[in-house]
Amino acid sequence: MPQQKQDKRKRKQDEKRADGRSAKPGAGRGGKPVGGRDAKRSAKQAALLARELRTASPEDASDAEGSGAVAVAAAGPGAPPLPEGDEKGLDFARAWVEFPDPDDEEQVFRCDLTWLTSRWSCVFGSGCQGIQAGRADDGCCTLGAHFSDEEDEERVAGFVERLTPDIWQHHDVGTSTGWVQLDENDGERQTRRWQGSCVFQNRPGFAGGAGCALHILALREGREPLETKPDVCWQLPVRRTYDWVERPDGTQILQVSIGEYDRRGWGPGGHDLHWWCTSATSAHGAGEPVYVSYRPELTELMGKQAYARLVELCEARLASHLPLVAPHPADRVG
Repeated sequence: MPQQKQDKRKRKQDEKRADGRSAKPGAGRGGKPVGGRDAKRSAKQAALLARELRTASPEDASDAEGSGAVAVAAAGPGAPPLPEGDEKGLDFARAWVEFPDPDDEEQVFRCDLTWLTSRWSCVFGSGCQGIQAGRADDGCCTLGAHFSDEEDEERVAGFVERLTPDIWQHHDVGTSTGWVQLDENDGERQTRRWQGSCVFQNRPGFAGGAGCALHILALREGREPLETKPDVCWQLPVRRTYDWVERPDGTQILQVSIGEYDRRGWGPGGHDLHWWCTSATSAHGAGEPVYVSYRPELTELMGKQAYARLVELCEARLASHLPLVAPHPADRVG
């Protein structure tokens, strides 16, 4: 084997070892692993949240004001009720497709067509129940966002400088006392939690708009939100994982899986989240399938040529005149 090819394979193997053979919601761009601990972080955060949800009382909400702690509040009369049987199970038939990466002969993509052709869409502010009971307005922002690496934080920092008080509700807090904190469990850097949720989350009633200030900035400037938000925020709920696969002839290939970031993606604590959208029928009513609505994100994760191939395969699946094989159970029938 030529030395250049051996070096390339060794580099990939080193990257894979650094990745810890785990899912990484905040992995680097272009479909390449960059190493890191994001999946472990999210699992720890979910476990911490689950423990707090089980032990805290509604009175704790007032004590958490401004502290960055999770504020637990009873669901008020205005909170939308959970539809009966809204979330479907985690185990069901899925249709996967595998194809070579057009940009890398030693890499293949393995994509979950059941998820990518589903009609899921983000329902933040329009039916989202939130991952914490009583805080539906937080959506999935309750925990804040861990940065995938220094580059991720530096990129976000550049856009934080562009935020103004009219689109960032907590501008005075973030600019005077900081918008980054260290995770209390592992010391990793993440966006600061303020009054029970991410400091960048504008609360309902704010004149500049509810939701992520960095997302609002992107829309105002005509950018894709993936440019302004932390990696983990724009990638969810698409999950990218890596596995080295040894073939019968002894060769190895890096298999990059693109699929659904369901409750299991959070680790053991994911099962204790109040609600999660990917398997909820209330979040599966979009006019466009995920592979279309998430075009910018999937292109960033896979590369342009690989995404174009994915589109061809998704379109072929949907164009079939036969009943769709392995449809997502949360999709609405008819």
